[in-house]
Amino acid sequence: MSDNAPPRLIDTQRKPQKALLVGVQMPDTAPEVARELLAELEDLASTLGVEVVGTLMAKVRAPQPRYLVGQGKANEVVARARELQADVLIFDDPLTPAQQRNWEALADRAVIDRQEVILDIFANRARTREATLQVALAQATYSLPRLRRRWTHLSRQRGAVGGQGMRGEGEQQLEVDARIVRTRITRLQELLKDVQKQRRVQRRQRQRKAVPVAAIVGYTNAGKSSLLNALTDTHVQVEDKLFATLDATVRRRLLPNRQEVLLVDTVGFIRKLPHLLVEAFKSTLEETRMADVLIEVLDATSDQIEAHRATTRAVLVEIGAGDRPVLPVLNKVDLLPDERTRRRLLRALPEAILISARTGEGLDHLVAALAREVEHGVQEQDLLVPHDHFGVVALLRRRSAVLAETYEEAGVRLRVRVPAELLPTVAPFVAPPTP
Repeated sequence: MSDNAPPRLIDTQRKPQKALLVGVQMPDTAPEVARELLAELEDLASTLGVEVVGTLMAKVRAPQPRYLVGQGKANEVVARARELQADVLIFDDPLTPAQQRNWEALADRAVIDRQEVILDIFANRARTREATLQVALAQATYSLPRLRRRWTHLSRQRGAVGGQGMRGEGEQQLEVDARIVRTRITRLQELLKDVQKQRRVQRRQRQRKAVPVAAIVGYTNAGKSSLLNALTDTHVQVEDKLFATLDATVRRRLLPNRQEVLLVDTVGFIRKLPHLLVEAFKSTLEETRMADVLIEVLDATSDQIEAHRATTRAVLVEIGAGDRPVLPVLNKVDLLPDERTRRRLLRALPEAILISARTGEGLDHLVAALAREVEHGVQEQDLLVPHDHFGVVALLRRRSAVLAETYEEAGVRLRVRVPAELLPTVAPFVAPPTP
């Protein structure tokens, strides 16, 4: 197996596997939220190609160290799995490596959690070299503390780590397996550094051309790629599936004010997104952090808009993009049942723009709002920065578009397009343009 090919954590290639899904309702989780998350897990499993043969909800007063749930509920889950002839148990809540081992010993079948399902979906969806490397790194990091558990039932269920079989038994073999995975992690990190260096070069080239960036963000399957296609008349891959695309796609659009803007489509977010994947995709998501404005796409047909929005905001804060200006849009309004539903949505989100990426409804309003936001968010400034404030020059090179730069006795004279949040920083250095 090549360095950048992610191993599959569950084998869906032999035959469709039958899964029993287990939701976990904690004391601080409302019953309807727990049910919604379990339904979302069912969509995730179906996206992965797993046949869902049943679901079961476990109410937990406090997480138990052995099985997460109590012994009685654990026995009930195993009995249900045997009754349905399920090959795999999938938990909506994260399981520790020890809990997975305990479950597999009790149930005599594969036991995984939402994190592992999402990792496998990402492995299936990765297309570019960077996305493939990022997913492979997340999977290898996830697998390292779980080698003992994977080794115990490898012959029935798992692919080999790093493309090499784990033969024999005992602690010595586990040490060999761990060394294989650590070596793989180191190699993937090195490869990613090279790819990310190329991405930084491309980003600096775009910044030098003084073109503002609008990043399209939102919950998975809200219609981000469809919106990019509609706004730019292009044909980025679109599927009615979770995480249909993982790679940041950049397209150009000319706004009504004759200002050009770069539109960036990014990976979708989801509740309980594994932290490993957020970490792995931070370089890709940096396109979002560096954007001048965010277009937040919300699914108007979903009854979980606020929950989806909270998830999106949490990830944006984690990657350092929580302070970006946001244009919220409610997509798929062509699928709403009546005008009353539209009015209800606008009462809940009065700042949102109603659109349909499929029919084109509302796109002119979105483009006009984007033009206003770009004009407001970026200003051209003439600056004279003294030589002893060179840190300001370095900051401007990173965070703004430098249109002209000359060196004088008094300092560095710059003409730049400055994002609004940097205006207070550069205010002391504003100078009249050179005659």
